[in-house]
Amino acid sequence: MKKFLRSIVGLLSLCLLTVSVFRPVSAQESGPTDDEVNAVASQLYCPVCENIPLDACGTVACEQWRGIIRDKLAQGWTEDEIKDYFVAQYGDRVLAEPPVQGFNWLAYLIPFMVLVGGLVLLVFGFRKWRVTESLQSTPPRRKTGLQDPEIDQEYLRKVEEELEARTRGRG
Repeated sequence: MKKFLRSIVGLLSLCLLTVSVFRPVSAQESGPTDDEVNAVASQLYCPVCENIPLDACGTVACEQWRGIIRDKLAQGWTEDEIKDYFVAQYGDRVLAEPPVQGFNWLAYLIPFMVLVGGLVLLVFGFRKWRVTESLQSTPPRRKTGLQDPEIDQEYLRKVEEELEARTRGRG
């Protein structure tokens, strides 16, 4: 029985030693995944190609920059630190979203101003359209001549003179 226990203990020791030496490498130890690299690369634009995100660009330079991102992630850098690194190397033009500072804030403000301006124009356009439509639907009013007393007196005097002239001509 002692021999059997020794062989089981030896076998267990060998198994533990084998497991500790040949343990599987976890994803964190092997480095960042392609998804993690592309998550950062999608926030950057290729400094060589115009208007192409770094994760979609197929040039050799972009592959090297994605390799830099992979290395920085493996070293424990955050997304913001990596973006700051690329901005220091190539300027703000590599960012997918420009920082809200200087004249860049206009990129965020102008679409809002255009939207508000368009809504104001629509409101005033509909109001003018409704007023014009309501004026066309009501019949025009007749002018009666009884609007200004001086004009009315002058008109009456002319009518009386003409009537007097016509009655003299008959008789």
